[in-house]
Amino acid sequence: MGISSRRAVTGAATALLLCLVTAGTATAEETPSDSTASDSTAISADQTTEINDRQGWEDTDDQPLSDKHPTMCDRPETWYTYTSKTQYFIPSWWNGTSDKDGPGGTVAVSVTKGGTISAEFSGSGEWSAGALLAKAKTTISIKVGGSVSISVGHNYSHPISPNKYGHVQYGSWGYKTHWKKWRSNSGSSCNTVEIGHGSATLPTSETGWKYWETSS
Repeated sequence: MGISSRRAVTGAATALLLCLVTAGTATAEETPSDSTASDSTAISADQTTEINDRQGWEDTDDQPLSDKHPTMCDRPETWYTYTSKTQYFIPSWWNGTSDKDGPGGTVAVSVTKGGTISAEFSGSGEWSAGALLAKAKTTISIKVGGSVSISVGHNYSHPISPNKYGHVQYGSWGYKTHWKKWRSNSGSSCNTVEIGHGSATLPTSETGWKYWETSS
């Protein structure tokens, strides 16, 4: 092989190497866009886990979460943080998923009508429900979804204390949360500014009946 041929092969290999390095850099710099929640975030009925009468689920205090984020000064950047979360039972709103019986005896129920429990977002400033949901999966719980499908069935029974009335309600064992959106500026100042904040109620794939008693 002549010198000119070797130079051609070396040049082609160098070009290929540069191409691979450039492609790798582009992949590393990709960031999720602020899109809205899509059907891919839905939790189907066959993916849910039934957990009935989870005692003490809402007795825990509001849990603070870290809102720190590494500052990137080489370019402007935006990101979301969850500042707190509280365990919260999200009831289904349609008929056929609640009952009351008593006084005394046993309450026996079953879901007689299917439906969907959806996440709820509220806030001010700049924000995206889709981006918040994606962040919740890594910060709050991987079981969080944009919606959860409830199917007919899920039988449940519970004894009622004497002279008391038993109440049952079907729903999702989810979370109430608070969030913030931030922006950092490029350059030497590299300051961080809050550009949005709000709250969200997030269902999970864990569903079931909640039971409580009253005097009347």
